[in-house]
Amino acid sequence: MENLQEQSEQGDQIVRTPSKRGFAAMDQEKQKQIASQGGRAAHQQGVAHRWTSAEASEAGRKGGQNSRGSRSGDGGQGRP
Repeated sequence: MENLQEQSEQGDQIVRTPSKRGFAAMDQEKQKQIASQGGRAAHQQGVAHRWTSAEASEAGRKGGQNSRGSRSGDGGQGRP
């Protein structure tokens, strides 16, 4: 069962949204601090992924295709 909190009332209808819990409930600065600690620890342990320029280029190309695809309505397939 979802934990819901009341967001607002509109006439007789109450609009409800899921309440934030855990990491999502923290302020953004606290989230950023925790995430950066995890990244530093992974690099110190030698288990963090290091992108090669080829991997980064491929990821950027794929992201660009998906971004353009969602605007044009072709689902990122690159069809005219």
